[in-house]
Amino acid sequence: QVQLVESGGGLVQAGGSLRLSCAASGRTFSNYAMGWFRQAPGKEREFVAAISRNGGSTYYTNSVRGRFTISRDNAENTVYLQMDSLKPEDTAVYYCAAKDSAFSYQPSRYTYWGQGTQVTVSS
Repeated sequence: QVQLVESGGGLVQAGGSLRLSCAASGRTFSNYAMGWFRQAPGKEREFVAAISRNGGSTYYTNSVRGRFTISRDNAENTVYLQMDSLKPEDTAVYYCAAKDSAFSYQPSRYTYWGQGTQVTVSS
C-alpha cells in the first residue's frame, strides 16, 4: 500500500501561483511513477502532469505546459506541482496518484490516490 496526502491548495487570483505537495508513505516511493490529475465540478477527472520514477522525464497536458512544473524528491518521498500564471479554468480538486513502473495519461491506470486538495482561481 502507498498512502498519499496532498497539501498546498487554496484560493488565488488569476495570474498567481501555488505549489502543491504530495507526501507518500508505505512502499518504496521511487518504484512509482507519479501523476497529478484534476477534476472540476461536473467534469471527468483529467490528466495534468506526470513524472517518471527517477524524475528524468516529465509529461504535461497541453493546457498547462509552460505554466506548471512537476518535480519529485525521492529522498523526501514527495512530489510537487508548481503552478504559475494560474487561470480561472484551472479551478478544480487536484489529486496526486501513484502507478507501478511507467507513467500513464489514464487515471484508471493509477493504483493509489490521495484525497485531493482544492484549488480555486478567481478572476
